[in-house]
Formats: sequence, C-alpha cells, structure tokens
Amino acid sequence: MLRAVLDANVYVSAAIRPEGPPGQVVERFLRETPFELVLSPAIIDEILETLADPKGRRYIRAGIDAPIWFEAIIVLADLVAGAYEVHGVSRDPDDDKYLAAAGEGGAAFVVTGDPDLLDVAEHDGVRIVSPRQFLDVLDNESSSTA
Repeated sequence: MLRAVLDANVYVSAAIRPEGPPGQVVERFLRETPFELVLSPAIIDEILETLADPKGRRYIRAGIDAPIWFEAIIVLADLVAGAYEVHGVSRDPDDDKYLAAAGEGGAAFVVTGDPDLLDVAEHDGVRIVSPRQFLDVLDNESSSTA
C-alpha cells in the first residue's frame, strides 16, 4: 500500500475547502484508506498550531472543530518517532521535516502545495507532488488493482 506524508497546507486547505484537491485527498484517506498516512510529532505540532491560529481559523468551514477533526486523522495515521533528520533539501528549512518523516516512515510521497517543496520534486526516492497529482496516483493505483 502507498504511504504518504501530507504537508500542513494540505490539512488546512482541506479544513477550508473540502471539495478542493487537498480536501479530496484527506476525505479519501478517511473514507477509503487507499494509502497509509505518515505523521511525526513535529508535523502534528505545526498542524495543530496552524489550525488554532485565530487568523486562519476564521476561514475554516462552519461546523468543523478543526483540532478535533485533525485528532481523528492522527488516530488513523502511522506516527513515526521523529528521530530521522534531513537538512538543507528545501529552500525553507522548516519543510525538511516532511522529507524526514517520509524517510523515517517509508513513505513514497510527500503531498504539498508548497512551491519550495514542489521544486525539490524528489528526494531519496520520495516523490513530492501536489494534491491533484496525488489524486491521479490514487486513481491509477485503484484502477490497476481493480
């Protein structure tokens, strides 16, 4: 089964617009489990901090308690220890934690809308793709196993 790390911007976008590609990726994970989700403590901290930020919270769709919604995702994910480190791969050093989690968790993909990460494209066998590209990968996987 595919394993993937999702960037914080994917979760936040999913909480704002569930119909967009990031929302579709998260919904497919929650409803169909077509891939295994890898998270690390550093990623969880960033996402919870971002979802709790008053500036962004006002954009989150009505009827969703974003931190509780994300905690349900955490329960279903494969949590790695966060012991593996990657440095200097992305222009933004804060993005390297996603590549580290992918390496530690054996993920084949990092899914992001972040141009700094997308520009890397691939690192140590981990493909860095947009949510739309990842949906295409999932569609191809499901049609090849059907």
